[in-house]
Parts: sequence; C-alpha cells; structure tokens
Amino acid sequence: MFIYLKKDVSLQQFCINKTNMFKKETYIKRREELKKLVGNGVIVLFGNNESPANYPANSYAPMRQDSSFLYYFGQHRDGLVGVIDIDNDTEILFGDDIDVEDIVWMGYTPSVADLAAEVGVTKTAPMKELTSYIKHQTSKIHFLPPYRFDTKIQIMDLLGIHPSKQKEAASLELIKAVVKMRATKSAEEIAYIEGACDVGYVMHTTAQLLIKPGITERFVAGQVDGIARSLAQGNSFATIFSQHGEIMHGNPSDAKLETGRLVICDAGCELNDYCSDHTRTMPVSGKFTQRQLEIYKIVEACHDYVLNVAKPGVKYMDVHFAVCRLMTERLKEIGLMKGDTDEAVAAGAHAMFLPHGLGHMMGMDVHDMEGLGQIYVGFDEETRPNLEQFGTNCLRMGRKLEEGFVLTDEPGIYFIPALIDDWKAKGHCKEFLNYEMLETYKDFGGIRIEDDILITKDGCRFLGTKRIPYHPEELEAFMANNRN
Repeated sequence: MFIYLKKDVSLQQFCINKTNMFKKETYIKRREELKKLVGNGVIVLFGNNESPANYPANSYAPMRQDSSFLYYFGQHRDGLVGVIDIDNDTEILFGDDIDVEDIVWMGYTPSVADLAAEVGVTKTAPMKELTSYIKHQTSKIHFLPPYRFDTKIQIMDLLGIHPSKQKEAASLELIKAVVKMRATKSAEEIAYIEGACDVGYVMHTTAQLLIKPGITERFVAGQVDGIARSLAQGNSFATIFSQHGEIMHGNPSDAKLETGRLVICDAGCELNDYCSDHTRTMPVSGKFTQRQLEIYKIVEACHDYVLNVAKPGVKYMDVHFAVCRLMTERLKEIGLMKGDTDEAVAAGAHAMFLPHGLGHMMGMDVHDMEGLGQIYVGFDEETRPNLEQFGTNCLRMGRKLEEGFVLTDEPGIYFIPALIDDWKAKGHCKEFLNYEMLETYKDFGGIRIEDDILITKDGCRFLGTKRIPYHPEELEAFMANNRN
C-alpha cells in the first residue's frame, strides 16, 4: 500500500492549511451578511467542547468544532461562544484563556483576544459574563438547533428553555440565513472540497488494491481510515465497508472477504474542515460475474446520467425521479420489474431497489447542515418532501439547484431479503415487481456508486482531480494491474 502511495501520489498536495482558516476579511463579510439576512436581535453561535470518551481526561480526538461556528468565527478551540448583536452592531467572542496547567499538558494556546483578532472581532469576554450579557437583552435571542447535550444544558441555563423544547425554539430566521449562506460554496470552499476528494481518491484506490479473498473487512476499512487521518483531518463519517451491501450503513466486521461476493466501500475525509464522500462497489475476486455486471451497469448508467440533467434551475427531486425511471426501464429489460414505467415509479415500486434519495448537500458537514433541519436544507417553498411514500420519504435533497451547490450523486440497487419478504407477503406493487425472480437475488447484496458534484453555471461536474475507478472494465483492470 505505501509503495503505491509513494510512486503514484505526491503527499505534499494534501498539506492541511496551517490554521484551517480563511482570511480575516472572509469572516467579517460572512458576519455582515448574516446580520442583514437575520435583520435584528442577538445571534448566539455555540462552539463545541471536548467530548469525553469514557472519563474526562480521555476525550475523543481531535475535537470537531461546530460547523456554523467555524463558518462565522473560524476558530477550532473548544469552549468558545460567538455573539453577534445586530441591533447594536457588536460582536463578542466569549471564552476563557487557558492556564499554566493546561499549557503543561496541551501546549501553548493563543488568548481569546488573539483568536478573536484573527477573525476580525474586537471584543472578548470570559465565559462567566455570557449569562449576564444574555439575561440583560430585550431583543430576540437567535440560536441554532443544538445537537450536543452540553450545549443544550448551556442554553437551558442561559434562556431557561428545556432541552426537549430547544429544537422548536431555535430561530427560523437564523436557520434560513445560515442555510442560504452555507449552501452556495465560494471558489475557496470548492478548492478545499476538491482537495478532500483527492484524498478520497487515495482512500478508495487503496481499498481497491487491498481487496482479495481472505482479508477481513475490518483490516481494509482500517487502512482506509488511516489514510484519512494521515493525509487529512480524519474521516468525514464512519467508514462503511461491508460485503452486505444491502445494508445501507454496514459497519466493517471481522468477516473475511469471500470469492464471488461484492463489497461496498463508502468513505470520505475532512480536509481543511471540508468533506468528501465517495462510494465504490468492487468484486472481491477482482472480476464481476455476469449477474453482478448486469446490475452494476444499471447503477453505473444512473450515476452517469446525473451529469446530463443536473443544472441550475432544475429540482434535484426531478433528477432523482429521472434516475428512478431510467433504473426501472433497465430493470424491466432483465425481468426484475414490469409494467408501465411511470406508473411503477409513481407507485414507489422502484424503492424495492433504491430505498433512499439520490443524494444530499455536502460541505463542512458530510450531510451539510442536516442538523439545522432537512426541510430547510434540502427543500424550499416550492419543493416539499413526501414523507408518506417508502423510499421517497428518505429523499434528503429535492430543491432547485443553484450554481455553487455541492451535493452527492449516489444511486444504488439493493436486494434486501426482509424487504422482499415483506412486500411479497403484502402483494405490494406486485403488478410492477417480479417476486419469483427477486427470490433468486436474496444473496446478491447491493451496489452503490457515489461521487461529489458541483453545480456550475451551465450544468455540473464531478469534484476531484482524479476519478476513482468505477467503470467495470477500468475497475477490473485497475485491481488486476496494481495488486501485488
């Protein structure tokens, strides 16, 4: 593996930005724009704290800062809260300077005042003053939906809102403003995402080189994770690596890879606080069987079709259903589906094979801003989610596309035995599904192909300077030519 890295990849290209920050002026402009969009009141953005793994001194490392705090205040240190007082045009960074004992264990950390100056904030205060500052406010306090319990407790102490009520009490004005700003990526952000995709290339091609019968899922996944931690800040989500591709989020196990099986690798990294997210499906033996190839080529066609239809002004929900119709047509050709294509898709019959959406927004979070509420991130006033129909209810992204959006393109076909049994017993969509033939695919697993796309002025393109092999002939040749 490491010989391959040395001869094929220049590690220098993956150097992490020294401070993981943009220029000071970027943060100043972002906060000014946020003030205009929210309009009035006091915005409180909570940074994250260290999170103990099993006792206070043993934290999960490295700490992951809250993405919205990073977007507007840029600092990675724990224990910070950024306040933007719109009515008084004041910005304050609250936090405590570390003491000598902390320096002994963790090394020197700049003062809160120095951190604030780096992002154009002139006022700072110790954390104990945040309570009195907030309690003396008469204007509306804007905060985002919290997802960590320590932040929920902090909000309860500051505002008296019980954690169970905080999601609904979060500021809709602030949520919509943050989504509007973070959804459209700047050229600098796109460059960071492109870099993360290049690390993703190394992660996935390394997996493709390691895959062979007898090696364990856990070993390959561990090597993939090691690259994310070596060339970037780490994983953007827990790596999915499994021969049970029919399980959407299959964790790597101690199972040995078996000849004749397919294995899915869904993995990405964070580089300079921006994510990548790719999926590849490989034959363990290095060559697809004819049955595997038939299904694989359908997924490949659906994946590539997105490049033809995704562009500004087009709803991603419409792209999703265009892919579903193509998938249905191709599945009809091999006998797994039948009947009228439009009627089958309208009935949700395709969800037997594709029970999730085509993709999701991506940026500082791998599911970008999902914690703010998917209805605000993936949908708009014109495009609303359908929460009633199986499969369609998992569509995370449906809204009109805009230039600068980054999202995933990840169609898949899965044969889920429990779902086949359930629908067959109910006779669900029997006019569109060949249940007799489906029975013979219960041992198949699943296939997913995923890349990250940027919506451009006239269309879209894949991100990353190198494409992880996925066309069947290319993939088989890559695995054969580069194995030891």
